[in-house]
Amino acid sequence: MKLYTTPKAISPARVHFFLAEKGVEIEKVVIDLMKGEHKTPEYRAIAPNGRTPALLLDDGSSLCETVSICRYIESLHPEPPLLGRDGLEQARIDMHNRMMEFELMMPMAMAFRHTHPAMEALEDQVPEYGEKQRVLADKRMKRLDRELGERPYIAGEAFSIADITAWCSIRFFRIAKFAIADEQTNLRAWYDRIAERPAAEQAFAA
Repeated sequence: MKLYTTPKAISPARVHFFLAEKGVEIEKVVIDLMKGEHKTPEYRAIAPNGRTPALLLDDGSSLCETVSICRYIESLHPEPPLLGRDGLEQARIDMHNRMMEFELMMPMAMAFRHTHPAMEALEDQVPEYGEKQRVLADKRMKRLDRELGERPYIAGEAFSIADITAWCSIRFFRIAKFAIADEQTNLRAWYDRIAERPAAEQAFAA
C-alpha cells in the first residue's frame, strides 16, 4: 500500500495520527498542493476527488476520505480500537467524530480558507462568511470545554478518532488564530493530555 499525503495538512494529519496510534507504517508519497500536483491526471486516477490523503491498495484500487482510510486500517489492525469495539460504541464514536468534523473542523477550515491571505490563490474568498464560521467554531469550543468537564475524552472514557479529529483541528488552525481561551480549562487539560501521546508527534511531521 501507499499513502498519498500532504505533510502538515489537516486531513492527512488525522491519518498520520491514526496510523501512529496503531503502530502501522505505510509508504508515503508526498503530493504538493501548492504546485497543483493534486490536479494532475495521474493523481486524479488515484484520487478522483483530487484531495489528500488517498490510500492506494495492493490490488490497484484506492480509498479516499480520511475516515474511510482509517476504517480500512482498523479492519486490518483492530488494536487499539479507535473506532469502537461493538455496534453501539462504534455508533457513538462515529456520532462524536462527525460532530467534530462538521461543528469544529469545518467552521475552522472555512474561517481559514475565507480570511487567511495565504488562501487567496486557492479560494474565492468571502471574508464575511469566514468570520461567521469563526463565531460558530468559537461557540463549539466553549461547548466542548463544558463536555470535557464530564468525561475524559470526546466520545466517552476511551481515546478515539473523535479526539484525533478535534485535536488536529485545534492544532492546525492555530494558523487562523484559533486558540483555547484561558477559562477553558477542561479543553486545555484535554488538549495537553492528547499532545503528550507519542502518536501526536507524528500527526504534523514533515
